[in-house]
Amino acid sequence: MKKNDHSGLFVILLVYAAFIALGLPDGLMGVAWPSIRAEFKLPIDSIGLLMVTLTVGYLISSFYCGRLIYIFGVGKILAASCFLTGLALTGYCVTGSWALFVSFGIGAGFGAGLIDSGLNTYVAANLGKKHMHWLHASFGLGATIGPFIMTTAINRFHNWRGGYMTVSVLQVLLAACFLITLKSWNAPEGALTEGTKLTDYDTPILKTLSHPSVWVSLLVFFLYTGVEGTVGFWAYTILTESRHIAPAVAGIWTGIYWGTFTLGRVLAGFYSKRLSINALVRLSLFAGLCGTVIFWLNISAAFNLAGLILTGLAIAPIFPSLVSGTAGRVGDIHAGNTIGMQMAAAGLGIAAIPALAGVIAGKTSPEAIPVFLMGLFVTTIIIYVVFVRMDRALE
Repeated sequence: MKKNDHSGLFVILLVYAAFIALGLPDGLMGVAWPSIRAEFKLPIDSIGLLMVTLTVGYLISSFYCGRLIYIFGVGKILAASCFLTGLALTGYCVTGSWALFVSFGIGAGFGAGLIDSGLNTYVAANLGKKHMHWLHASFGLGATIGPFIMTTAINRFHNWRGGYMTVSVLQVLLAACFLITLKSWNAPEGALTEGTKLTDYDTPILKTLSHPSVWVSLLVFFLYTGVEGTVGFWAYTILTESRHIAPAVAGIWTGIYWGTFTLGRVLAGFYSKRLSINALVRLSLFAGLCGTVIFWLNISAAFNLAGLILTGLAIAPIFPSLVSGTAGRVGDIHAGNTIGMQMAAAGLGIAAIPALAGVIAGKTSPEAIPVFLMGLFVTTIIIYVVFVRMDRALE
């Protein structure tokens, strides 16, 4: 095997490892929140403030990620983002103040936005639709592992901080790996693919925003990630505080949701070429709605788990499918900017919509969240129909 073949393989593995690490905090927070809330003596909807700071950091970094990659290169951006994320998670662990905890969310969000946008842009530029699905399957794997890490920390050590410290160490190690492999990321002719790269364009952001399809795309990403994040974040609370499932069992079930979510993305990497993006996304949204209805009905514990499994499996292909089709919708010259802005919209959705669900739960009960989710699914389906009509490239 040639030297650059080894380098290319290591870069691919590192891409997947970084996205696993990106998913870990999402899986941690859903399980950790009841313990964090109890320690800081907070109401159920206080998560909204943390979501705001996470979103601010995420929006800033992901929105300008295309420009930053053009200036500094992918490798340096990813190294800095992993280090910053690890530092912010360490801050979660050492602070005894809720105000400081919330402030560290800016750093965590900023680092996550750079990792998310940078890797999505890199994979779209150098790999293909199959690897895009597997990239996001890696995120699902991280989100699957996260609940188990946090459940172990809480049940064995009676402390949620150990879960965050574990992930913090992993992020710093990844930063070191990115630094070691800088030449592989910046090489003009890597071991992955050849040809024009989306990262080679320096397109003004305002020019990209002049495309109507970009704006509808941002709305779809906002709504979809809101659905994904709301299920993942609030399932544990609904199961433990409303449906009286044992915390250890609820933690496992939350992990199973993310596990089936991961499985769905792995499988999508094999069958994505057989279905158009339009058909795959429509099928996924409808099946996800069905899973949410089953979870809402609360017929039995088995039905609760079945609803989570179906929802996770169904919605898994949506995000990578839409990212893969970005260049086809807006052209290569705008793809780098658009992917970054889509990540910004996704970050806003995954923060704002679960936070809104918390407000609704605080005013009523956690059982209102599945109803809220069903409304989100219906709204997303309607918006997506408009999206497809504006952009026949999805057909």
